Amino acid sequence: MQQLVNTINGIIWSEALIYLCLGAGLFYSIMTRFAQVRHFKEMCKLLFNNTSSDKGISSFQALAVSLSGRVGVGNIAGVAAAIGFGGPGAVFWMWVVAFLGASTAYAESTLGQVYKVEENGQYRGGPAYYFERCLGWRWLAVLFAVSAIIGCGIFLPGVQANAVGNAVTQVFGDGNMVTTSFGEVGTNKLAALALILIVLAFIIFGGIKRIANFTQVVVPFMALGYIVMALIIVFLNLDKVPGVFGLILSDAFTAQAGFGAAIGWGVKRGIYSNEAGQGTGPHAAAAAEVDHPAQQGLVQAFSVYVDTLFVCTATALMILITQQYNVVGELPAGQFIVQNVDAATEIGSAAFTQLALNSVFGGFGQIFVGLALFFFAFTTILAYYYITETNVAYLNRLFNNKLPLIVFKILLMAMVAYGTVNAAGYVWDIGDIGVGLMAWINVLGILVIFFLHKPAILCLKDYEEQKKAGGPISFDPVKLGIKNATFWEQRLAKSQAEQKGSD
Repeated sequence: MQQLVNTINGIIWSEALIYLCLGAGLFYSIMTRFAQVRHFKEMCKLLFNNTSSDKGISSFQALAVSLSGRVGVGNIAGVAAAIGFGGPGAVFWMWVVAFLGASTAYAESTLGQVYKVEENGQYRGGPAYYFERCLGWRWLAVLFAVSAIIGCGIFLPGVQANAVGNAVTQVFGDGNMVTTSFGEVGTNKLAALALILIVLAFIIFGGIKRIANFTQVVVPFMALGYIVMALIIVFLNLDKVPGVFGLILSDAFTAQAGFGAAIGWGVKRGIYSNEAGQGTGPHAAAAAEVDHPAQQGLVQAFSVYVDTLFVCTATALMILITQQYNVVGELPAGQFIVQNVDAATEIGSAAFTQLALNSVFGGFGQIFVGLALFFFAFTTILAYYYITETNVAYLNRLFNNKLPLIVFKILLMAMVAYGTVNAAGYVWDIGDIGVGLMAWINVLGILVIFFLHKPAILCLKDYEEQKKAGGPISFDPVKLGIKNATFWEQRLAKSQAEQKGSD
């Protein structure tokens, strides 16, 4: 089974996908005239839009929900894996992915807003919706929905849940060992699993409102606390910081582990972490209550910065400043190019990050990494659930039956249980398949949408013109030549009727 998973991974994560993601980011950066730079101030301003409704969540809540998906195990263990297999230069390519990916995030999240719908009293949207409503390609919409359900509902939760289980054993130890069908499992991990499933069930059965209320409190707190710990290490080692940035930049092009390894691992872990182009962000973006689709597109572009340029960089600096890492070469297999820590240290885990914090904070470092992993991973599972729910709801329009959603709630919880007690390396490989499938479909889809209709670019120009004019912000898709944006057409018609009635 492991060999089959590796073979599929090799096909999906070929150089073609890596360059497709980078190319799409560069393309949309040029087409938006680098909106991720020009509108940075506007992004920050929009974060504090707390307008919500019974049907939608605020911009900040949508940011928190999307960040709960972006900020996860990839920020701690994924960065460590990128350095361990791709060398310090992989960090540079993660930055490149974030910078270019911010424009991709703008495009896909704006599309999510433009083509969102109101179903059963709440807003829903995402790639499946904009593929059908913009392109008229229901087959592609169904293909993405199925891929998202398999990826976010089955494959990816195991990666995050595995980190939750490992976090518990880091903080509390294994406890008594119990023999299960998955091998020896500690009682502490099993007790944590029971608690996780209870809390998870309570939240996911409460819908997007309960998820948003939880994540808007937890996500900013956990991200800020993590960055503060990294800044402490930086300030204690200011003399090493220039050398670390020099190492990252020089190794990006003359990589110790090989140029292919550096860019490959940097891009893969960058996409896995910030999810730009993967098609996950538009689901939360569509649920936001905004005056114009471009507003949420810009907010989601900023979320990529938070994930990679802030949180991932924090991890990289902690590891590289303290030199608590190894770099392994591809050939001959298993030979270390750089060895600073024990050879038995698992590269595909959070061990490097843990060692870095331990070297400065002692035993507290291990506890902190465990707590960070727990919250990062748990909130990501919530985001994965919401993505799964949205795509099940999309497909359910064909069946009009409540049973599929209940089944997938139970299935997701089962995969959380499976991932918690399973081996780390295996679930990481399965998670990569889920990420790659969605990325292939979504990136190709949004490029086709640009060449045929350009709605995301039209929205940006319209928003910029309205901001320059200084009047109230509104969105008229018909005026822009955007078809099938029925939610916004109906909203504008209702607003005009109310205004006419008041006159």
